[in-house]
Amino acid sequence: MKKISLALTSLALAFSANTALANCDAGERVVKFSHVTGGTTHPKVVAANNFAERVNQEMNGKLCVEVFPNSTLFGDSKELEALLLGDVQLLAPSLSKFGSYTDKYGVFDLPFIFKDMDHAIRFTKTPEGKKLLLEMDEYAGFVGLGYWMSGMKYFSANKPLIEPSDASGLKFRVQTSDVAKQMIAAMDASPQAMAFSEVYGALQTGVVDGQENTWSNIYTKKFYEVQDSITETNHQLLAYLFMTSSEFLDSLSAEDRAQFLQIADDVTQEANLSVKAKEAANRANILKAGGKINTLTPEQLNVWVETMKPVWKQFENYIGKDLINAAAGA
Repeated sequence: MKKISLALTSLALAFSANTALANCDAGERVVKFSHVTGGTTHPKVVAANNFAERVNQEMNGKLCVEVFPNSTLFGDSKELEALLLGDVQLLAPSLSKFGSYTDKYGVFDLPFIFKDMDHAIRFTKTPEGKKLLLEMDEYAGFVGLGYWMSGMKYFSANKPLIEPSDASGLKFRVQTSDVAKQMIAAMDASPQAMAFSEVYGALQTGVVDGQENTWSNIYTKKFYEVQDSITETNHQLLAYLFMTSSEFLDSLSAEDRAQFLQIADDVTQEANLSVKAKEAANRANILKAGGKINTLTPEQLNVWVETMKPVWKQFENYIGKDLINAAAGA
């Protein structure tokens, strides 16, 4: 039985990306899985590796999944283009990255629309949530295989953030999401879109003053080292679209496609069941490593909610009022 083939960061620096394909057996079809996340405890890393292990064991002799983490094959700005060109077959980008293809995924970015991850998972299982998996198939050829939860987001900055007004005048790194940009603007702060791999250096050098992320991203990327503190705002969901192309799926036999999709669904369900424990562990890891976390009273948190709630109205015509209501009421 072949071993899982992982293109680890250290190897990728020393060898070309093609070197990572050496563990695939002759005659097997290589399936490249590129993502931008590093470390070993991050939910996306664990899920990607689990998926590769399942496929490489259960479809041995047919498919061989190679995982390229930490932007070692393609970074934030290139991975969707690479999927379109067939240079990679699997991705797991943040749902915030699809603004150029559809406005609908903006529903996941709306501040405080989900009370917690369980609420978000319930929405993904509704007819509206399932329909979104195929939102980009017709005109982009992108097919969602499942939603991988990463966690709720928290703000960090080079000063304590207890109220939204504390962020006034600061620069925050955001993903390429119009919703996220308006959310930052609601705090009288400046949004700066930036690739994930560049965030640590930007925080360290003062190019940006703060960022917003999950416990796992903050810990595995060591953002706490270059920030004053993290505030437990729980303001927004971070989830990934585990995705492929319709071209790749259509190239599989009916039997292989059914098996591939079943493994994808199994891994997705398993990943989402375990993510809360991983997030709690990485929150504890931040504290153990010397990071500081600011907790908010219900009254303080409500100020954040009220400050950001107008963002919903700004995007109602783009996302759709019915979709927003379906997510909020799931």
